[in-house]
Amino acid sequence: MRDPFRNPFPGGDAARHSIWEMLVTRDIDAFLSADWSMVAGDFVEDGFIGIDGKRKTDPDDWRLTFPSLAAYREEWLRQARDFAEQSFAEDVRTAIFTTTTLEDIEVSGDRALARKKFDGEIRKADGSVDVLKWQTVYYCRLHEGRWKISGFTGYLPNPMSD
Repeated sequence: MRDPFRNPFPGGDAARHSIWEMLVTRDIDAFLSADWSMVAGDFVEDGFIGIDGKRKTDPDDWRLTFPSLAAYREEWLRQARDFAEQSFAEDVRTAIFTTTTLEDIEVSGDRALARKKFDGEIRKADGSVDVLKWQTVYYCRLHEGRWKISGFTGYLPNPMSD
């Protein structure tokens, strides 16, 4: 059984190991703390772009919802604060790590494509569930000596079939 907290990329695979830590551990911990400062350094602001797939398979439905890092930061903070106000019947950090998979990171020189998937649910205190079932493709690059996110196409269906 996969340990959801364990980085599947060994330290010797520095690029993939670093990207996994950024997109999984740091991202989850920052989101649960609703603290953008924990991830602010993980982004390349100049030229950043975020595409919202609207959980649709047809690219005609996708939108340029985040034409700048500032636009994405505002939505990220809104979602994190909303999430923090909810009550859950289980440890949310464990639940999010368990639903998250990032095993496919393609590296080519100073660029990388990382495919992060969510597939699961979190039990809420009222008996309902919060379903996490989407995926994001991150565009990363080595910038100022470390791997950072330069953009993404996210909120895509998981899997990508109708």
